[in-house]
Amino acid sequence: MLHKKGVHSCIALVCLRVEDRYHTAILLLFLDQQSTNPSGSSGINAEYGGVKISYSHETEPLGTAGPLALARDILDDGEPFFVLNSDIICEFPFEELLKFHRSHGKEGTIMVTKVEEPSKYGVVVYDQATGRIQQFVEKPQVYVGNRINAGIYIFNPAVLHRIELKPTSIEKEIFPKMAEQQQLFALPLEGYWMDVGQPKDFLAGMSLYLTNLKSKSSDLLTPSGPGIVSPVLIDPTAVIKEGCVIGPNVTIGPNCVINSGVRLRDTTILEGVTVGANSWIKSSIIGWQSSVGKWVRMENTSVLGQDVHIADELYINGGKILPHKSISTSIPEPEIIM
Repeated sequence: MLHKKGVHSCIALVCLRVEDRYHTAILLLFLDQQSTNPSGSSGINAEYGGVKISYSHETEPLGTAGPLALARDILDDGEPFFVLNSDIICEFPFEELLKFHRSHGKEGTIMVTKVEEPSKYGVVVYDQATGRIQQFVEKPQVYVGNRINAGIYIFNPAVLHRIELKPTSIEKEIFPKMAEQQQLFALPLEGYWMDVGQPKDFLAGMSLYLTNLKSKSSDLLTPSGPGIVSPVLIDPTAVIKEGCVIGPNVTIGPNCVINSGVRLRDTTILEGVTVGANSWIKSSIIGWQSSVGKWVRMENTSVLGQDVHIADELYINGGKILPHKSISTSIPEPEIIM
């Protein structure tokens, strides 16, 4: 469980209301006993960027379908709603998905993405002409298709009456019944897609996202120039000192300080991080308010949790370091530091 590794709350699903062009978001949360419910009860209780945010507090894990039943009083208003797995990244073509969903008029639509090795996944078999899902085949040993569930759905409220308020898998218990009753359709997702639930995949997903921005000449990217190897995304509040080489595939969050002579590539630096002079960091994730000393070498999908501090002149090779730790010796082989 993520909360045992220092993450105190996890957004399991994000629901977006179609009404008012996605101006309402419902976060379905599982919070451990040490966490504080951000709302105290279900209902609209926050706003961000003009989007109203409601929380539905899940006091025990309810699987991938149960949280929808828990939030029934928010979602069952006659309008379709989106449901997204929170550990994926893509371009999220909501307009296209909504249009297709309304065109067939059935209870649900899921987006499907193409994979090179379908035998590793559950494959969605559907009518190529209409999109109607015929069946789901788990890890097929013979070829039946190469499209898998992308974790992006849109449902009519009628789907809520299929789900009881108990731990339930939407993929294994709800979708097969909907397909059998011809109430579930598939829409192919074009472009990049990645499940970013693991550190290595997170970094790969970040690279896909930045590469996609670069292909569109997005203004979000930091312009290439001396010491910047595109694609790179640097918050305007970050301080990059002289002699650094940043990129490719680097994101640097707010209020970071990257001292002189630092080399970063294929790395995420979260808010409030300080990196000491002449350190070399590749394929790593540096958590909030952490610090990396001078002349440190870090690589091989190393991950620092929040408030982790690495002393000068250390080598971190695939270290996974939980929050609030100070590291004074090298980690020469991949290891989890509790």
